[in-house]
Amino acid sequence: MEIALIKLLLAHVLGDFFLQPDQWVVEKEKIKLKSDKLYWHVALHIVLVFIVFFSFDVWKQALIIGVTHYLIDAAKLQFQKTNTKRVWFFADQLMHIVVIVACWLGFSENAKIDFSFVQNTKVWLYVFGALLLTSPTAIVIKVLINRFIPSKGSISLQNAGKFIGILERLLIYIFVLTNHLEAVGFLLAAKSIFRFGDLKEGNELKLTEYVLIGTLLSFGIAVAVSLGITSINV
Repeated sequence: MEIALIKLLLAHVLGDFFLQPDQWVVEKEKIKLKSDKLYWHVALHIVLVFIVFFSFDVWKQALIIGVTHYLIDAAKLQFQKTNTKRVWFFADQLMHIVVIVACWLGFSENAKIDFSFVQNTKVWLYVFGALLLTSPTAIVIKVLINRFIPSKGSISLQNAGKFIGILERLLIYIFVLTNHLEAVGFLLAAKSIFRFGDLKEGNELKLTEYVLIGTLLSFGIAVAVSLGITSINV
């Protein structure tokens, strides 16, 4: 990746996450375009572009990033609702990154995005393995252990178990692909420590057995799929 793109991304991360106080965010969401913090925030992004390049020759990039940053943030402040904040956060960041990449491609002579990886068989194989370990495996495990679900009122977050399982399987997938099998054992130990307190408090054998069945199935399928993917010669 060219250093110019890294510098532009660094300036964005600094401006949006490190140098923007929580008070600014609160005020902007409260009074929207009337907040002077919005304009200070945009000005900060412009200044940061000059700082990371240590040159005024990038004034065009700085100006484009500043203007588009204002327009994107203004749209977010105007249209986001309480129940759409998460969506707008990711949409906002994605649009900023698109602008940054466009600036890089437009003003850097050697800037070029290489899409040849799309034709790489391993890329498609790894994507397939990762997708297989998310919802499909969650559904398989749910079907397999459905008969063992303890008849007790739920006290956990909705779908929490499903997403915990997806995350742990993806982590195992990454660990196996990068040949860090010791990390799989660490993950299992860490989960066991957290689960031990819950099971101890619950003091119920059926719940303990149910959790163990689900955990071992999740880990077993994740390891099997990961080893299967790595064993395919492409």
